[in-house]
Amino acid sequence: MDHALLTRTARAMVAKGKGVLAADESAGTCEKRFQSVNVPCTEENRRTYRGLLFSTPGVNKYVSGVILHDETLRQKNDAGLPYPQMLEKLGIVPGIKVDKGTIDIPLTTGGEKVTEGLDGLRKRLAEYFKLGARFAKWRAVITIGENIPSHTCIYANAHALARYAAACQAASIVPMIEPEVLLDGRHSVERCEEVTEATLRATFAALAAYNVSLEHTILKASMVVSGKDCPRQAGVDEVAERTLRVLTRTVPAALPGVVFLSGGQSDLAATAHLDAMNRLGAPWPLTFSYSRALQNSALKTWSGKPANTVAAQQAFAHRAHMNGLAAEGKWKRDLEKQAA
Repeated sequence: MDHALLTRTARAMVAKGKGVLAADESAGTCEKRFQSVNVPCTEENRRTYRGLLFSTPGVNKYVSGVILHDETLRQKNDAGLPYPQMLEKLGIVPGIKVDKGTIDIPLTTGGEKVTEGLDGLRKRLAEYFKLGARFAKWRAVITIGENIPSHTCIYANAHALARYAAACQAASIVPMIEPEVLLDGRHSVERCEEVTEATLRATFAALAAYNVSLEHTILKASMVVSGKDCPRQAGVDEVAERTLRVLTRTVPAALPGVVFLSGGQSDLAATAHLDAMNRLGAPWPLTFSYSRALQNSALKTWSGKPANTVAAQQAFAHRAHMNGLAAEGKWKRDLEKQAA
């Protein structure tokens, strides 16, 4: 466990005005997104599209790290340079998704899930470190519904996150823990706040039980929002206030920083919520780790056509810039414009 390396990595990930690009979509997820713009989801198209994002001019001003999929970690750019080395040269920290997806938890109702991937994890982490990854990500899924989440679901996922985090730190890789409370459902913002608080309390208790170093851990958190089918949608200020209240109640100040997932929010909503939280202030840096909320406009602009590469990069750079401003509480709606 290289404490100095872990410290440098964690600090770089939450550097002022920067955030993390989540580009770790599986082939199945990529296929759904590529279908929306009529692009075949081949390995080469995935390589080309991600290379477009990584090579966007000036993107390192706003992006501190990139979460890669196993496939992408092993790919190279058009010049033959492995993507991890390309990112490192730009001052961007390469990361890797290491979980193996979710399975049903036996003897629970409502189809609750726990994340797999602990078997063989130490060996995979050693290989990923050699390939250039300096942080990792593990996603847990918490669903809100009738009589769920259960105590079993919350604690099963908390302990999996803790075991993963301990293994990462032993390999000198910074763990990003992602206990995602899903947006899906009719639940109120009040119910989301209650579940998010319970989830984070259990997660940090488990981290303590497994002797995980909080100074070398990054939280990828859900925002406290209304379920997407709830009749009353909480406004920007309410989301910011409730999210910060939960975080200050549950997250130790020792953490280097918190990054947020967009979780199905619109591009502008994800930016506005992040900005509002940073205007209120917090004990840690608060920044982004978005996938769709950073990539949507770029993917639509690109649509698989080489002639659209520059325009797609401009769209991606714009969203990265807007979220970089939001990470400092400096975003304003009038800064938004249609990317060329």
